[in-house]
Amino acid sequence: MAIFQINRRQGYKFLFSGLLFGFCMARIVALSMRIVWATHPGDIRVAISSQIFTAAGVILLFVTNLVFTQRIVRAYHPFFGWHAAVGVFFKVLFASIVAVLVTVITVTVQSFFTLDGATRAADRDVQLFCGTFFASMAFLPIPLVLLALAIPRRTRIDKFGQGHFRTKFALLFFTVTLLSAGAIFRCVTAYMSRPVTDPAWFQSKACYYCFNFGIEVIVVYTYALSRFDRRFHVPDGSSAPGHYSSSEYGASRSAISVAAAAAVAASAGADAGAGATEGMGRSIADLEKRVSLFTNGKRTSGWSDKSKRHSKSGGSSKSVKIVYADSPSDSDSATREADMEWMAKAMRELYGESEDE
Repeated sequence: MAIFQINRRQGYKFLFSGLLFGFCMARIVALSMRIVWATHPGDIRVAISSQIFTAAGVILLFVTNLVFTQRIVRAYHPFFGWHAAVGVFFKVLFASIVAVLVTVITVTVQSFFTLDGATRAADRDVQLFCGTFFASMAFLPIPLVLLALAIPRRTRIDKFGQGHFRTKFALLFFTVTLLSAGAIFRCVTAYMSRPVTDPAWFQSKACYYCFNFGIEVIVVYTYALSRFDRRFHVPDGSSAPGHYSSSEYGASRSAISVAAAAAVAASAGADAGAGATEGMGRSIADLEKRVSLFTNGKRTSGWSDKSKRHSKSGGSSKSVKIVYADSPSDSDSATREADMEWMAKAMRELYGESEDE
């Protein structure tokens, strides 16, 4: 919570720091309930509360890793990752996690208040299904990230956060592996029921605390010490390809990159001969609509005004100049030129334009 508050005062919003604080509070409540349960073993309400908080807390870590996986997929394949179908896929995953969590809480509570054999058997089947589902959700980020790495990229990586991407991969794979081990252990032991009077080794207290709370402590400390709030941060309002990397030059960088595509297309049209000036006006007018895909309608006033004046005057396309109103220094010109070339190519691929169009 201290990291979240410090970042918030600096205008740096990363909600997952607060989410992990909520997870830690849930774990404190769960362990407190277990202590109370040990002193009052006949209190059913305390037993129910203990099991619910124990099962529900780790879901926050599963969701965190899935969100980080989504960001990596969008960074490696911007146009595919930001496609509506991919967004719906992840939303369905998150909604299903919530639905399954509500289901397992319901059947757990019901199993404590019924003596009917058929009902208890049905509750156990549902609990086994929920445990299997959560184990699969804990492991899912690994195949998704490996698939994103295996598919050839058509564009440059839309980088986000601080640090190398290999560090992000190592951090994500490490935490996912630990959480998957805990979830699979809980799932397998749930299928292997034993009598209370003859418990197996995997039903000992050491295994219970190591594969539940011990793994979660390691994951939380790994995230905190590695400053995951810096490594996995993306700019606020990111909603389209190019938004992740726009944090380096501010919100106008994506619009400027798109404007570079207009300069390339307009220059080619001017060299084509008759009708070049009129064609360039149409290109700029059409481009202003495209910019909204990258800036949500928040175009920089310098670029927008310059485009309108140029369109009205009908000047030569070769006089189009891209002005970086918020660029830090001239030393970044090489990087900006590379970014503009990449975005110009990406825009041509997105809208099906050829090189000589």
